[in-house]
Amino acid sequence: MISMSAKSILIKTTKVLSWTFVVLVVIGLIILTKVDRSPIEDQAFYKETLESLDQSTFSNSQGEAWIAGWSSVNMTPAEPADLVGYAPRGKYEFVQDSSFVKALALSNGNTRIAWLNYELLIVHPHLAEQLQNAISEAKLPIDQVIFTATHTHSGMGGYMPGPMGELAFGGYDQGIVDLMVSSSLSALQNAIASQDTVSITYRKSDAGALVANRFVKDGPTDPFVRQLIFTKTSGDKATFLTYSAHATTMSTKFMGLSGDYPFYLTKDLEAGGFDFAMYAAGTVGSHRPLRPGNTPGMVERYAHQLDSTLNLRMTYFATVKNHRIKTGYLPISLREPHLRVSDNLRLRPWLFNYLLGETNAHLDITQIGNMLMIASSGELSGVFYEKWEKLAQSRGLNLIITTFNGGYIGYITPDELYDENFHEVREMNWYGPGNGKYFDEMVMAIIKKSSP
Repeated sequence: MISMSAKSILIKTTKVLSWTFVVLVVIGLIILTKVDRSPIEDQAFYKETLESLDQSTFSNSQGEAWIAGWSSVNMTPAEPADLVGYAPRGKYEFVQDSSFVKALALSNGNTRIAWLNYELLIVHPHLAEQLQNAISEAKLPIDQVIFTATHTHSGMGGYMPGPMGELAFGGYDQGIVDLMVSSSLSALQNAIASQDTVSITYRKSDAGALVANRFVKDGPTDPFVRQLIFTKTSGDKATFLTYSAHATTMSTKFMGLSGDYPFYLTKDLEAGGFDFAMYAAGTVGSHRPLRPGNTPGMVERYAHQLDSTLNLRMTYFATVKNHRIKTGYLPISLREPHLRVSDNLRLRPWLFNYLLGETNAHLDITQIGNMLMIASSGELSGVFYEKWEKLAQSRGLNLIITTFNGGYIGYITPDELYDENFHEVREMNWYGPGNGKYFDEMVMAIIKKSSP
């Protein structure tokens, strides 16, 4: 027989377990909900965004010549900041590579655009807002600013507010943000002040031997380095280039501040025939570098291989002759946030919004002659690129796509991968099933709308 004391303990234990179960169920109901798998094309936001794009009018001007200038400004903090990329690692212990902001300003005499490029993981929406406000207050003569990042996973943090920023992305330091803003203004002012008449050429080089699909063995990739080359009448040259391999060549345990392979690639280019080189991450979703190693020396070697490829495996070359600039901005409406914890359960939107804050989903559209450039808030997979480029070429356009445009909404990958157990589609596909189709439709619509 059970003694009275043992029976009393059993009853108390049962009550505690029951109440614990009830509390866990209540917490689960408060923070979790089901994944919405309804077809994306049936959603009101999907139709509204595509209708908005169809009805929108791009700003459009014709000029007589191209005028461009460029500048780099060191924005390395005086004191170490937390490293951002891979997993939280704490503050960098030394500076392997100084961190720069780069500006490239272009005009046809009527419309003035500029690219701002950062050796950072992303350009966070809060940082983008601070930058836009500062540019406006400084009354800089710019009609469109396009943000880009190298996506280095060994760059500094300190510019991402909110709980998730504090937990995983180096927290928030107003001093670092102020440094980034002031450095950006200096770079823009210098770039504008140095503008001169330029010719613009476009070229494409096959670097497929240096990149691979992260998920599908021997799966499709976007293999090309795409470049714009600006040559002043003085002979000075600048290049803007993109590539699809993630900037993850440096070891995950490396504790130095580094721009990863994009830093060394631009350094190689500037040691060669260019006075200025700006690397903007392309369609890096699903793509990894085929690196020879993960030490600084091996990272430099990978950059040297890419640099050699640009000279040896050029597959296309063209001159941008028509001095027309078109610019557009497309806000993107999305599903409720879908940060999943299992196949069919996700965090409720209020918790996602609390953790991550504003994501600023949009596309920036820039057309320079027959060069169509689309900057995305979604980390697009390069497996879409071949289809988009073929459509663009069939309509007389050359296409360059960049990411990290001052908004960030996670990965945009093929929809058939949504239920695979991959980091990109599990924890980082933030807005639910169907975004592959959604972005595919938007990009194709932009290409068709931009056609001569």
